[in-house]
Amino acid sequence: MEKGKPVHYGNFLLSLSDAIDLANSEIVKHQQRTAYIAWEIAKAASLSEDLIKDLFVASLFHDVGALTVEEKTALHSFHTANLDKHCIRGEILINTIPQHERIASIVRFHHTEWQDWEDTIDKGYVQASQILFLADYVERLVDRNHNILVQRESIIKKAKELDNISVYSDLLHAFLSLSGNDEFWLNLGSPRLYTILNKQGPLNDIILDNEAVEILSKFCRDVVDYKSPFTASHSAGVAGCVEIISKLMGYSDDEVQEMTIAANLHDIGKMIIPNSILEKPGRLTHDEYRLVASHAYYSHYVISTISGLQHVADAAAFHHERLDGTGYPFHCYERSITSGARIMAVADIYAAMIEKRPYRAGKHKDKMVGIMGLMAASHAIDKDIVNLMSDHYSEVAEHVEQAQREALSFYENHIYPYDGSTAPPAPKLDM
Repeated sequence: MEKGKPVHYGNFLLSLSDAIDLANSEIVKHQQRTAYIAWEIAKAASLSEDLIKDLFVASLFHDVGALTVEEKTALHSFHTANLDKHCIRGEILINTIPQHERIASIVRFHHTEWQDWEDTIDKGYVQASQILFLADYVERLVDRNHNILVQRESIIKKAKELDNISVYSDLLHAFLSLSGNDEFWLNLGSPRLYTILNKQGPLNDIILDNEAVEILSKFCRDVVDYKSPFTASHSAGVAGCVEIISKLMGYSDDEVQEMTIAANLHDIGKMIIPNSILEKPGRLTHDEYRLVASHAYYSHYVISTISGLQHVADAAAFHHERLDGTGYPFHCYERSITSGARIMAVADIYAAMIEKRPYRAGKHKDKMVGIMGLMAASHAIDKDIVNLMSDHYSEVAEHVEQAQREALSFYENHIYPYDGSTAPPAPKLDM
């Protein structure tokens, strides 16, 4: 990324975790708060440094397999009967990141009660899964509308009921040894928790290279897109389109990689949108439209919190801005829209138009080229980029189609459903 501005592993993961929990005020920072509890319990239980790091990452993404706002909210409020579903999906998604297999196993078993384990507690992933079970349970007991210290005794009482049934006794006692400390509870409820975890947490000294950043951005892309079959290949298509157009425009290899990362992250703000809106077959209400339109703001907000990636925030999040100022949510004009953001806008329009949505079929080549030509003529999007894309349409279409088919294949075979049976058909592409 930008020379002299390294991307820290912890900072990146905290921001991605934050984005996943933006969906509902009831669950904001749930995974960060769970990670804090798990981290403190792990230290009190004298886990190894490497295992603490694995547990911390697993905690930040333990609900990543709960793909929709509705599912996340039900989990947080103890209203989900089938707890395995999101655990298995979480394991599948995290396993797409190289060398994260141990972390994926912790996520897979974080709702497994102690009485159901066959492995012994001396296995690292068993200890970590049990701590995550307890940390997640404790965090969900906290009522965010009341002083956290006032709730302490009732939370401790409920946690004790888990002793040696749901949670291994020694690990529960490690939590109880912390529970009398006001600082533990005040940190848990603090609006500064992100900063505490970023500056003092177990990942604050790990620097990512560009390849690792791209891999993690792809993981984030999949988490966002796999919310719905109607978006399952969208960001993959945008990334593929951005990659080929950037190359055609003469971008360097490093610049093309940065644009690919930006494309992978461009829709991270869609984590706030319920599937009831994403998949609505009819016209959106005014309020629903305003919520959908806000997603680019949240994409910008999240990316801007990642040191070393702030410079790609505009390219990623300005994909609905228009050169004439009629775009959203920032209402930028031509002078404020970089070439990277202009490429992203064209790529997003192209990828969206070839996909079938609940409210319309995908569009074919002639209609797409015509629509984008009209948008360029009215000075909404960049005319030179549209002309370049039209001149190389077959090359662009082939590259985008391959990227989208790979994403759809993974979605159909591994995400819906997770048990290997036949997935409901995802919408097909119209190239």
